[in-house]
Amino acid sequence: MHLATLPPEQALGHILRHNLADVQGHKAFAKGHRIAEADLPRLRELGVQLLRVAVLEPGDVHEDAAARRLAAAVCGSGVVAGPPAASRVNLLAEADGVVHIDEGRLLEINQIDGLTIATRPGHALVRARKRVATIKIIPFAVPEADLRAAEAVGRAGSPIIMLAPLQRWLVGVALVGSLAARDRIMGGVYPAIAARVEALGSAICGVRYVPADEAAVAAAIGELHTAGAQLLIIAGETSIMDRDDITPQGIRLAGGRIEHYGAPVEPGNLLLLAYLGVAGAELPVLGAPGCVRSRDTNIVDLLLPRLLAGEHLTRRDIVALGHGGLLGG
Repeated sequence: MHLATLPPEQALGHILRHNLADVQGHKAFAKGHRIAEADLPRLRELGVQLLRVAVLEPGDVHEDAAARRLAAAVCGSGVVAGPPAASRVNLLAEADGVVHIDEGRLLEINQIDGLTIATRPGHALVRARKRVATIKIIPFAVPEADLRAAEAVGRAGSPIIMLAPLQRWLVGVALVGSLAARDRIMGGVYPAIAARVEALGSAICGVRYVPADEAAVAAAIGELHTAGAQLLIIAGETSIMDRDDITPQGIRLAGGRIEHYGAPVEPGNLLLLAYLGVAGAELPVLGAPGCVRSRDTNIVDLLLPRLLAGEHLTRRDIVALGHGGLLGG
């Protein structure tokens, strides 16, 4: 591709590099428009004698075609590409879900001049039909060789951009506290948990309020599992203070194991993640910190969508949240 300044008759088939306005200042021709024979009368009417255009050469791929091809190379399950427009293709979520991005290969493509892909952060929650990513081709055309290099990166492994759809799970809630705090916890903590679960398309299958006692916590876990819970959230009067506190001891007593305690996220440092072995699978257990009672974004909002999308979270996943883990002002 090269740039030229040509009379309208010689610019036929070439791409307009700048918007052209009429005498009222309104857009008459948009940047990126390919000059056609039918445009000549209007251009004469506007008094245009010279046009700044981009001239494609053999081996060039037009911006819209390039955007469409790049979208096909990076798009994975749960994501659909919209139509190209003005060198841009948007990638949309097919359902509510959690974004998965291969950051390394995304960087490789973005290092190729003229090709850009902007995505939501990895593991972010995206609602159906909202943008997961947008592809923008910077110049009016890119060399075929560059586009093929990007396509090769996109197809070198699993798709670079995918969406894990949220599943409809049954969630059990165990609330731990004194008898005196019951009304406060049931009226403050529980509604905040239930609202989060329901907003993600899942449902509460049972609630147990138990005293701060290891055996009572273990019994509540067993009862909620029997009620069909596929995920447990445990919260209470006070946050879990260490790995040997009452809630983690109760989880162990119920046959569970502690995956990790503590998170580099604020609010939400006192988070516990555990798993309960159930019939060859592992049922996740979130020990929620006190900030769960707030509707402001906290650690639970980072982890709950991923769990409800079927992701098996590990200690490393939680530790990795430190980059971007300061959620408040």
